[in-house]
Amino acid sequence: MSQPRPKFYIRLLDRLSGVSWKSIYRLSSALNFLLYRVVPYRQKVIFQNLRRSFPGKNEDEIRAIARRYYRHLADTIFETVKYRSCPAEEILERIEGDIGLVDRLYTEGKNVLFLMGHRGNWELANLFSSLRFSHECLVVYRPLANRDFDQWFLDLRTRFGAKMVPMNDIAAELRKPRRKPYVVVLANDQSPPPESAFWTTFLHQDTGFFRGGEILARRNDLTVLYADFSRIEAKRGFYHVEISLICDECKTLPRNGVLEKQIRLLESDIRAQPFNWLWSHRRWKHKRPS
Repeated sequence: MSQPRPKFYIRLLDRLSGVSWKSIYRLSSALNFLLYRVVPYRQKVIFQNLRRSFPGKNEDEIRAIARRYYRHLADTIFETVKYRSCPAEEILERIEGDIGLVDRLYTEGKNVLFLMGHRGNWELANLFSSLRFSHECLVVYRPLANRDFDQWFLDLRTRFGAKMVPMNDIAAELRKPRRKPYVVVLANDQSPPPESAFWTTFLHQDTGFFRGGEILARRNDLTVLYADFSRIEAKRGFYHVEISLICDECKTLPRNGVLEKQIRLLESDIRAQPFNWLWSHRRWKHKRPS
C-alpha cells in the first residue's frame, strides 16, 4: 500500500531546507520585515513584556531591543528549517564553547539534567547535544496539535539519535533500565499552570516556573547543569554555549533551590543579551494564586 503524499506545507519546508545558508538569511530578512513592519506579529505582547522587564530603559531602547528580537525570531525560524537537512558538520561548527564538564560527568557515570531557557536556537542546541555528548540524550517536549508538523519536528529533532519524550512521560522514562548515563534536556521558562507553579520575582515581575525539573532531579539523583546559548553577533547563525553547574547533589539544597539558581542565571543572561529570548510568548498571562 502506497504511503500518503506529504501535505503541501511539509513539502515546502523540505524544499526550503535544501537551499543555501545565504538564501536562508535572505528569506529570514524578508520575514523580519514582514513581521515587524507589515503584519505586525504579536507587537502588543512583545512591547508589554519588554517594558515591564526593563523599567529602567526608555522607549527608544525598548524599540531597539524589539527590532533586534524580530530579526532573531525570523532567523530562528529559518535556521530551524535548514537544520532539517544540513549535515552534522554544519551543526557542530555553529556552536562554540567548552563542554568539558559534560564529558567529565559521563566518565564518572553520572546522569544529568540540563535546565535551559528559550535563548539562542533551542533546536540547534538539541541537535548539538545528540551529536556531541556521549550520554544518551532525552529531550522533553510538548507534542504539537498538528500531527504533520509534530512528525516533521520529531524527524528533525531525532536526526542524530536523540530520543524525544513527551512531558507527561518523562518520569516513567527515567525509571527504565539503561546501558549508559543519560542527559535530560528541558526548557522550563514558559508559562505553567499557576496553581502548580513555583512563584518568584523574575525580570521585575511575579513569575511562575515549572517545578518538574527540580522534582526529576531530586527523585533521580541527577546532576543539574544550566546551559545558555548566546548569539555571536559578528557571525549570523553562530552561537556560544556556556555551561554552569547548578548542583551535584540537589538534596542538599533547600526546596526550590535548584530553580532559584537556574532562574537567576537565566535572568542575568537575558539582561546581557536582551533580544535573545522568546519575547513573543505570553509569559506573564497568569497571576499568582491568592
